[in-house]
Amino acid sequence: MNRKPNYLKILASTLACVLIGFLSTLAIQSVLHDWLAVINKPSFTVPDWLYTSLWLINFALMGIAAGIVWSRGLHHIWVKTALYHFGFQILLTAAWFLTFFEMKMLMLSFLLTLALFVLLLFTVKWFKVVKPSAAYLLIPYTLWIAYTAIVNFEIWRLN
Repeated sequence: MNRKPNYLKILASTLACVLIGFLSTLAIQSVLHDWLAVINKPSFTVPDWLYTSLWLINFALMGIAAGIVWSRGLHHIWVKTALYHFGFQILLTAAWFLTFFEMKMLMLSFLLTLALFVLLLFTVKWFKVVKPSAAYLLIPYTLWIAYTAIVNFEIWRLN
C-alpha cells in the first residue's frame, strides 16, 4: 500500500463530505425553526446552532478520514472494503436526515441510527486495518451518532 498521504485525495473527500453536511443542514433549517421548535425534546438536547456546527465538524472529520484511507490506494482490497463501508455509512446518514427531519418518522429514524452505529463500528474497524489514524478520526462521529440515537429515541418517546 502507498505509505505517503495524497493531500489532493484528502482535500477532495473532505470537501465532498463537508458539502454533503452543509447541504443536509441547509435542508433542515426550516424544520429546525418549525417542527423541531415545537415538539417535546429531552433536556440534554444541544442548541440548534451547536447541532448544525457539530454535524459539519463530524462531516469534515469523516472526509479527512476517508481521504487518508483513499490515499492508501484503491487497488488494495482492504481500502475498497473500508470505503464501501464508508459509502454505506453516508447513505444511512442521508436516510436518517430524510426520515427524521423530512418524513418525521421518529421510530424509523431511531432504528436507522442504531443500524448506522453498528455500521460505523465496522467502518472504524476497516479504517483501522488500513490506517489507524483514519479510524480515530471517526470516533467523534461514532459518539455523535450514539448521542443522536438517544436523543432521537427520547424525542419519539416524548411525542
